[in-house]
Amino acid sequence: MANTQLSSRLSSAQPYALGLFRIVIGLLFACHGAASLFGVLGGETVEAGTWPGWYAAVIELIGGSLVLLGLGTRSAAFVASGSMAYAYFNVHQPDGLFPLQNSGEGAALYSWAFLLLVFTGPGALALERVFAPRGPNRTADKEREATAVAA
Repeated sequence: MANTQLSSRLSSAQPYALGLFRIVIGLLFACHGAASLFGVLGGETVEAGTWPGWYAAVIELIGGSLVLLGLGTRSAAFVASGSMAYAYFNVHQPDGLFPLQNSGEGAALYSWAFLLLVFTGPGALALERVFAPRGPNRTADKEREATAVAA
């Protein structure tokens, strides 16, 4: 009985936990981009237009900011996940098979975290929900989401 109540309460908080996860991941990722582009937060700047560092920093700043705000979350997370997969396989993986050997833990974790957001969506507290269409179709979408969370 107590397990069912706990499970029910945790399930009802799931969209908020996912939203907070998205916010933290987006903020941390955007900070990496800001550090590389502007030299803030103790980072060293990369020269504009250099491959792949500058492009990765732009993806980190813009993608991280979009994910943080919950705007175009799935698309931004897809690009960010691919960027981190590229970083892992082309920068870290040649130095060793496992992330612990090649210092690629950050790239691997970001890649998987963003891939999770591609499939789950932004959760609660996302600005894209403010701009979502209203009306009969939106009501059906909310019912489907509620059923998926309850399952």
